[in-house]
Amino acid sequence: MEDLDLEKQKFPTGKFKFPAKITKEGIKNFISEIERLPIDLRNLVSDLSEEQFNTKYREGGWTVRQVVHHIADSHMNSYIRFKLSMTEDSVTIKPYFEDRWAELEDGKNCDINISLNLIEALHYRWVMFLDSMSEEDFKKTYFHPELQKEFSLATSLAMYSWHGKHHNAHIAELKKRNNR
Repeated sequence: MEDLDLEKQKFPTGKFKFPAKITKEGIKNFISEIERLPIDLRNLVSDLSEEQFNTKYREGGWTVRQVVHHIADSHMNSYIRFKLSMTEDSVTIKPYFEDRWAELEDGKNCDINISLNLIEALHYRWVMFLDSMSEEDFKKTYFHPELQKEFSLATSLAMYSWHGKHHNAHIAELKKRNNR
């Protein structure tokens, strides 16, 4: 039972499931979710106190502050992976240690509004970029050397759509626990 609780705390929206097929409509929906993330995230954290920003969403997890900064870090990396895949052939991306990034000074202590503003600006550009892509463009790929796997941009879009909802759910669960 404890393992199930921990699994639910780690993945409140469920683990990412690779779609068997991604349709044109699916891509539109994923782009809409990417577009909505900054607003949803800002609304979600708007009434949190400094103490709550520094509260871990689960035992062994990150603080809300670290989660918000992680979203900025992660989505910047994804945006760059998209741009590399669109402008180069046979792209091998550079993985990064997200857990180590979260422990750096800016991940642990920076004003949360810095990353909220960054996410808004980044997502504005990312959505503009995504909207300009053709169906064929979403078939382009990059290779992830750590996972030894190739990802299409359509699959990557699905992952990052899920990623934002996944972390928003962490924050929402923390707020729900605090309001009991």
